[in-house]
Amino acid sequence: MIYLDYNATTPIDSAVRQAMLPFISSYYGNPSSDHIQGRIAREAVEKARGQVAGLLQAQPDEICFTSGGSEANNAAIKGVAWHDRARGRRIITSAIEHPSVLQVCAWLEQQGFDIVRLPVDTTGRVCPDDLEAAMTDQTILVSIMHANNEVGTIQPIRQLAAISHRFGALFHTDAAQSVGKIPTDVGELGVDLLSVAGHKLYAPKGIGALFIRRGIGIEPLIHGAGHERGLRAGTENVIGDVALGEACAIAARQVGNPALANLTASLWGQLKDGLADQVMLNGHSTERLPNTLNVSFSGWNGQELLSRMPEIAASTGSACHAGETTVSPVLQAMGLPVARSRGAVRFSLGRMTSPEEVDQVAARVVSLVRARPTPAARP
Repeated sequence: MIYLDYNATTPIDSAVRQAMLPFISSYYGNPSSDHIQGRIAREAVEKARGQVAGLLQAQPDEICFTSGGSEANNAAIKGVAWHDRARGRRIITSAIEHPSVLQVCAWLEQQGFDIVRLPVDTTGRVCPDDLEAAMTDQTILVSIMHANNEVGTIQPIRQLAAISHRFGALFHTDAAQSVGKIPTDVGELGVDLLSVAGHKLYAPKGIGALFIRRGIGIEPLIHGAGHERGLRAGTENVIGDVALGEACAIAARQVGNPALANLTASLWGQLKDGLADQVMLNGHSTERLPNTLNVSFSGWNGQELLSRMPEIAASTGSACHAGETTVSPVLQAMGLPVARSRGAVRFSLGRMTSPEEVDQVAARVVSLVRARPTPAARP
């Protein structure tokens, strides 16, 4: 198996695994306890908080641990909505957000909030002018993802955040796909809230974090005994916190390394050289995550193509139900033709991807597509 689905999830880094082990086997105390076991656990959690903050160039007290990216998004959006609802009820997002943003907004709409979903262009980018036109004095929050999980397109977050602040609104970004791949300095981005998902950067599933800028108030999603400075009740997941902290420390040393971008460029180059006009790039040509390549193969159904290459783990944004293929909502929002959307495949590379694997995948895809150059696309 050649694994090129790192945007879906990543393996646990060996150093992260080692950092977790003592808190699985030896240090099992509750961080709220005053005895030595509790103190060791508490110190580990706070060290991890500092490591997450370090990657984001934030302060440790601005980091709230969560169960993952979906909870972080829920906590940010619902938290601001309920905390600031007396000031206004307009929330602005985009048409290509993760379901943990779009579904939250849909639920809030049922509660009487005014939800605006901005369109994107053919590369998957939000136009800042569209955001400016949608802003009113009733807008309390704008939530736009930093980078899209399907096509990898990076949004102009700093510009969008500045527009939001000019109207007095807070700005949240879902950075699950960008953290660890590109710089996510919260000061440079100008964001007020930022979501992190551990399993996207070589930590286990079930751990994440939410950056909340000092001075920002949100209503807690989970009430209880006052953990996480009253922001998220529940006994801390020490093992997960430690893992996320170590993963962030590793990522901080590797962000900006061109190796991954070079491998992705190599894959795209080989596909383009071998297939010419039979392969098309989806997403922005330059403002894109360094590990993400979303391409469409002319005349092919992406799911059918992958089914013929069981030795390669990649993905499509489409879904097949009762023989009918539903195209990716992201590609649909970008205005791509249905046939092109159905032919899309996402290859997402990672830290363990080798040049040899890239060469093997490129050769296999080119060979398969060439063998049947113009099939009738299946419905």
